[in-house]
Amino acid sequence: MNYKLTFKTRWADFDPNNHMRHSAYNDYAAETRVRYFKDCGYSLSELNKQNLGPVLFSENTIFYREITLSEDISVTLLMKGLSENGERFKFQHKICKQDGVLAAIIEVYGAWLDLSKRKLTLAPNQIFSDFNQLEKTEDFETILINEKSN
Repeated sequence: MNYKLTFKTRWADFDPNNHMRHSAYNDYAAETRVRYFKDCGYSLSELNKQNLGPVLFSENTIFYREITLSEDISVTLLMKGLSENGERFKFQHKICKQDGVLAAIIEVYGAWLDLSKRKLTLAPNQIFSDFNQLEKTEDFETILINEKSN
């Protein structure tokens, strides 16, 4: 499954040099993830009802081209990695300018958190199934979990 959203950028996303500030790229990536969860039937309020929330361990951004004031963007969400039990995930976000030119790639590594116990937990079967259907990167990997690290 391909998941792609288009956004109209906002004046507040830009710095005095009239190009998108670095943290705005990450905001659009996060918005894309949240909308993906919602479109799969897991809004943040639904996840909260299940005492479940996504938590990030790392977020890495590589910038290729600047996005300028008033330029629309698209964000494509890809699955870069997934543990066999669905506890951990890696997403890749490709942010493109309105002409289709790649502007940035953002990769996040995360897991599911039991909000009551404050410990990592498994994703519900439906989320795990949806993650498996998301388009994968060419370098997709199975995330190995060291049982002692949990």
